[in-house]
Amino acid sequence: MNYELDDLDLKYDSPSKVEKGKQEVEERLWDKLERVGKKINFARDVKALYKYMRDKYVPWYRKSIVIGALIYFISPIDAVPDLAPLVGYLDDLGVITAVLKFMGSELIPYYE
Repeated sequence: MNYELDDLDLKYDSPSKVEKGKQEVEERLWDKLERVGKKINFARDVKALYKYMRDKYVPWYRKSIVIGALIYFISPIDAVPDLAPLVGYLDDLGVITAVLKFMGSELIPYYE
């Protein structure tokens, strides 16, 4: 799927939109982690967010926050392009860190 800038504004404000976002993450997350996992130090956090997203006991409205962050992570459209060495992942790190802080201890069980 090619993203337009407007696609990043998609709100995950219903169960069907959350499901659509979840499918997008399922299709693209592992390719991105495989490509950049050794370059970034927050791959473990991304994996924990993924496990949280997959948990059937987590309500859709809580998953919506995580899905938005993971979609941003896998999206080729970024505030700072990922092609720039090291600096290119700072925006991704910022988004992931913000979600981690927002979710707090709720994510602890999802780390290996």
